Formats: sequence, C-alpha cells, structure tokens
Amino acid sequence: MWGGAVTEPERVWFNPYLPGFTRDPYPHYKELTESHPVQDHPLGFWFLSRYDDVLALLRAGQSVEAAAQDTITGVVNASMLDRDPPDHTRLRALVTKVFTRRAIAALEPMIVELVDTALDRMAEQGSSDLVQQLAFPLPFAVISRMLGLPPVDGARVRELSGTLVRALEVVVDEQAAQAIADARVELGELTRDLLAWKRANPADDLLTALITAEHEGQVLNEDELVSQVVLLYVAGHETTVNLIANGTHALLRDPGQLELLRGRPDLIGNAVEEFLRYDSPVQQTRRVIVTPYSVDGAEIPIGSFVIACLAAANRDERMFGADAGELRLERKQARNHLSFGGGPHHCLGAALARLEGQIAIGRLVRRFPRLSLDGEVEHNNRINLRGLNALPVKVRATVPG
Repeated sequence: MWGGAVTEPERVWFNPYLPGFTRDPYPHYKELTESHPVQDHPLGFWFLSRYDDVLALLRAGQSVEAAAQDTITGVVNASMLDRDPPDHTRLRALVTKVFTRRAIAALEPMIVELVDTALDRMAEQGSSDLVQQLAFPLPFAVISRMLGLPPVDGARVRELSGTLVRALEVVVDEQAAQAIADARVELGELTRDLLAWKRANPADDLLTALITAEHEGQVLNEDELVSQVVLLYVAGHETTVNLIANGTHALLRDPGQLELLRGRPDLIGNAVEEFLRYDSPVQQTRRVIVTPYSVDGAEIPIGSFVIACLAAANRDERMFGADAGELRLERKQARNHLSFGGGPHHCLGAALARLEGQIAIGRLVRRFPRLSLDGEVEHNNRINLRGLNALPVKVRATVPG
C-alpha cells in the first residue's frame, strides 16, 4: 500500500503499484469489481469500479472541478475539461459550433490519405514500430490540419503533450510535477504565438472558427482559447494513439479475431467500440462530490474526491457477460462502453476518434494479410492514459537469401 501499512487486510484495495499492474491492470480491476467495488480508500479518496455505479456517477452532474486550475494547462477557469455549468455549458457550446459531425465526416479523405501514406512507408520497411509510424503521427497530423496551423516542431509538441498528460495520473512525484509545470508554460506560449499568427492569417479552419465563434453574444477569451487548443491537442491526440495501438495489439494477440475482421471488414465500426471497451485509452475519470451522494448503501460526503474506473466498468461481467475479459468484435453491447465518459462531459471528440480508429485499423488489417508482432511491446507505464510506447510489427514475410 504505497509505503504504508495495509488497513483492513481482509479487503482488496485499489493499488496501481502492484507488480505487473501497468502491463495488465485488468486482473486487479476484476478482483476489485467482484470483492470491493465501492471503496472509501485509506489514502483519502473514493474508488468506484462497477459499471452501474460508474455510469450513475457520470450522469449525476457531480463536479469535475478538482482544482482551481485546469488540470492540463494550469490556466484558471479556462478549459471545459475541469469546469462545471454554467462555464462548461458556455465553453462546450462555443467549441461544439465548430466540431460538428458533418465537419468530422468531411475529414475522411484526408485521414485515408494520411493512413495510406503511413502504410506505404511500413510496406517499404517490412518491419516497423506501429506507434511511431501510424498511431502517433496520425492524430497529430489530423488535429494540426483541422486547426490550420503553420509548420511547427511536431516532435517537440508531441513531447510536451506526453509530459502534460502525466498530470492525469493518480500520483505525480516532485520531479514530474516540475516537468509538467514547465511543459504547461512552454506549450501555452507556443499556443499564444499560433493564435497571434492565425489572427493575422485567418482561413477556413478550426482555429479561425474558434477565434470567431460566438454563443449568446459571448466569444472565447484569450486564456479560454489557449486552453481549448491545448486540450484538443492533448485529449484528441494522446487518447487516439492509445486507441489505435491498444486495439491493434489486442488483435495481434487474438489471431481468430484478427482473421474475423479481415474477412468481415463491415465489422470495423463495432470492432472499434470493442477496442475501446476492451482496453480503454483513458482508464479513469474523477469527480468531486458537491451534493449528498449515495452509492450501494454508502454515503459519500460532500467534498470527497472520487475516482471512477472506466476500465474496470468496461469489463464488468454484470454488463458485458461472462466473456467480458475477452476480445469479441461482434459483441452486441460493445457500444455501451464508458471510454468516452458520460453525461454533460461526454467526450466532444468521440466521433473523430472513432473515425480515425476505423480508418487506421481497418486499412492496416486489409493492407497487410501477414501482419504480426515482431518483438516485445513497450508499455508506457501510465496508470490512467495507459498505452504503448512501441509496438513492433512485421507486415510481410522475410525474403529468403
């Protein structure tokens, strides 16, 4: 128990520092869901892991404001990620105006082009790292083109993004906290420069639309613009990397399901829902209790911090059946997963993530009939945004001689 004595030894407490947890947390989540699904944790927070309990909390309208500052950017009262109504309502309404389903659907030709270019490179190499060749660059390129940004140091922005998401982890050490603070400052300054450039060079793109968007006579102020742009980069990029990499990894470990998808390309829509359920790109979300709240006979006091475990809920056998721990691309309830959250904070970029996942994984599987693992995968060792740093794959057989 994180360096302290374990209390109530007959109970199983949520413990992300168990050996092997970051490689495979699901046995621990299953144990928690079955034995102790509602926890008043000894370390001072509540932990929920059952599907019904997590869903109810997401829909209950409890506060997501866990701090005075936006978790990702550090800007006060700026991002919709950590704001409640009426601030959240206003910010989401402004961003939704330029993030419509029609706008997302119009991106399909661009995404296909980006994916096919990446697959061409992989075909030439024969063996490559799927994360570096496809899962990582694709969502970064998509959101950059959507925003209409000038050429930027993509490698540096990706590095800063990867540092910022560590703010979402359960525990952050002092060194990591300083790195996160430094990344916030640097990425914030970069974003302000990009906003200034875009005001001087408006175009038919997402960033121009965000600058000019108006809702009931209100527009986004400078801090809000910075936070929304950073949020789009971080949330829209890091999570989609995990969807593509985790989903492909799951397929490569289950040849039967891989062959099913190859023979049934019409399954790709439901397959992506199953990837999201089976290995959620975001494992947890959080709430702060602002009104009296009861769950399974327990009273959670006002002001309590609650971790709702999306990944555990997505494998709850009460919802998904006895085979919840298995990948089943034809699963009828797959779309009931909670990987995009729920209630007023349901993920704004869900449609874009689905589209990128469908195109990337669907075309990958069809393009390479001999797709296989080509070495050990490298996990990112994160607790919340759990994914892979490297997924070595072979796309064709080695030519003899």
